[in-house]
Amino acid sequence: MAAINPSTRGILDRTSDRIFRCNHNSISQVRFNSALLPGMQSIALQTLPCYQTKEAFRMHVSAAMRELTGSVTNVEGLRFAIVVGQFNEFVTKPLMDGALRAFKTHQVKESDIDIVWVPGSFEIPITAQTLANSGKYHAVLCIGTIIRGETTHYDAVANAAASGVLSAGLNSGVPCIFGVLTCENLEQALHRAGGKAGNKGAEAAVTAMEMASLFYHHLSKLK
Repeated sequence: MAAINPSTRGILDRTSDRIFRCNHNSISQVRFNSALLPGMQSIALQTLPCYQTKEAFRMHVSAAMRELTGSVTNVEGLRFAIVVGQFNEFVTKPLMDGALRAFKTHQVKESDIDIVWVPGSFEIPITAQTLANSGKYHAVLCIGTIIRGETTHYDAVANAAASGVLSAGLNSGVPCIFGVLTCENLEQALHRAGGKAGNKGAEAAVTAMEMASLFYHHLSKLK
């Protein structure tokens, strides 16, 4: 089992002894010994953007188990808030635009989305928690950009933003999605705001829809 990364999402194709690994952008495949995972079943695969095909790439589980998952195809009526940091707006606005396009692609109505602008990434967590506690939203998407400078200010803001967004979700019980870029330089940020590394705002929006769907349709019924 040591050959399998526990963080990897994938399924085993027994006919070719391959594990198909899913990252944010695509499906890749790595050979390994299928005998290590007895009882698995094969699934027909095709190479598509990962966020469009997650439902098709689930591990088969026993009929005795329940498998709960959110879906971007089951978001009708769900409401979302987007908190956007104004600092480095030339990066955060393309991230927000990518998120809005992703929501539109999956039929989320404009009337079900509220956008809140804050000065910077440090102010995102308290705003996200306030929105989550309002009871009006099924997920809160947090978008910001922090670029390393000459001082340790970067580390303070990045750590505060990450831990703050996590705490907002834990304290409110509403998924708060971390869509804040933490980059070494401007080039890295632009690559992730619609450049060669894709648009991380769109990816974060997909995560928000999946988590909102999971909580609303499944986890809320476990209480």
